[in-house]
Amino acid sequence: MKDIAHFIAGFRRFQEKYFSEDRELFEQLRLGQRPRTMIVACADSRVDPTLLTGAEPGDVFVVRNVANLVPPHEPGGGFASVPAALEFAVLSLKVEHIIVLGHAQCGGINALMSESGNGGEFIGKWVGIAQRARERVLADLPAKSPALQARACEQAAILVSLENLMTYPWIAERVDTGAMHLHGWYFDIAQGELLSYNPALNGFEPIRAEAAAMSKGESSG
Repeated sequence: MKDIAHFIAGFRRFQEKYFSEDRELFEQLRLGQRPRTMIVACADSRVDPTLLTGAEPGDVFVVRNVANLVPPHEPGGGFASVPAALEFAVLSLKVEHIIVLGHAQCGGINALMSESGNGGEFIGKWVGIAQRARERVLADLPAKSPALQARACEQAAILVSLENLMTYPWIAERVDTGAMHLHGWYFDIAQGELLSYNPALNGFEPIRAEAAAMSKGESSG
């Protein structure tokens, strides 16, 4: 019950801040949401996308799942939750940015690399969305340590999700016209650093180098 009491106290602070100090914001939010950005993040308890980005209520439309994965477009397919969220964010909310936010020490990617999810009912099939990331890493880094391979797979899986986003015709159309931009971010928990995928370098670099590009509305993924 200690955790529950902590959460309730936290809500009281939230209530005081936004319903007393910043009533104007919630008066606007009562009319509906208009976020410009969608974040696909991991369900990991250590990686809160709104905390990491300093987002206020209404700033971002967030979808969280194991290993921050986006399945490919598959009409009538079994992975309906993430596609439904994408459809709503893109077609109804008309977001301008989609960020795939991965992170270090990801349990879902660890399950993929070690194939430890194969014995479960759901995990193995879900993380299998990133199977080609695992295959790339094992082919490119066969002699590296499991820890280095896992980190490489965490980043490669972000790229798989970015590739899968482009299989949705209504996303690809908006990206091609410049109305939407895709971004791949990676949170290094140990270093407390946020990295962004740079297509020109085919690698991740500190977010500082990408911030100016994002402010101008350029795509980073």
